[in-house]
Amino acid sequence: MRRALLLIALLAIPCAALAGPKMTKEFVGSGGQTRAYYLFIPDRPLGAAPAPLLITLHGSGHNGASLVEYWQGLAEQKGFVVAGPDSINPQQWKYPEDGPDFLRDVVDAVKAKTAIDPRRVYLFGHSAGAYFGLQISLLESEYFAATAIHAGALDPSTYTVFDYAARKIPIFLAIGTDDALVPVASVRSTHAELQKRGFPVQLLEMRRHTHDYYRSARAINEPVWEFLSKVALDRDQKYVEYAK
Repeated sequence: MRRALLLIALLAIPCAALAGPKMTKEFVGSGGQTRAYYLFIPDRPLGAAPAPLLITLHGSGHNGASLVEYWQGLAEQKGFVVAGPDSINPQQWKYPEDGPDFLRDVVDAVKAKTAIDPRRVYLFGHSAGAYFGLQISLLESEYFAATAIHAGALDPSTYTVFDYAARKIPIFLAIGTDDALVPVASVRSTHAELQKRGFPVQLLEMRRHTHDYYRSARAINEPVWEFLSKVALDRDQKYVEYAK
């Protein structure tokens, strides 16, 4: 009898409540447009401390949901919030349409929805999002605490962007040795340049791994979060405005 009553009680609970937190599609006004981003907020005890926030930048041909989906499990386990904005053109991220102002607007929108630790806001980018995320983190080195990228690097002709970094922001680089789109040599060169300029940087080379982030997401996300989660700004966020 008690088992039957328990079953009835469970059936009465909405499916969403049983499923737990879900990724949602949200909208924010930015640059005179309505822009979309995807948000995952983990279940946290009432009154819990403000959570870290990870902003994810998707690869070409995808949208913000494509990375948030693969971060949800770890975010729930570790208690951090994930937000994945859409670029205007799904094939690329472009300055200044997609950032840094748009990314700041997303951060502000998330802060209005849940308690975020402003000294622990991070960037993670894959492929096209990796290239863009690396550059944005250098432009806004006192706003984002740390950055991690998978399958991205900078061309030596763009190394002047390092000069914009007011703070030596910690950076994590991940690359597959069998990546046919992003040569491992270019990532090694970027790593060496970061080291030469005094940035705290870590390189993860994954043997026999290709450009396919999704198949190896867990093996990438765990060391990425271990790196990011140890970093916090030592003062309040400072955002730099750039001429458009």
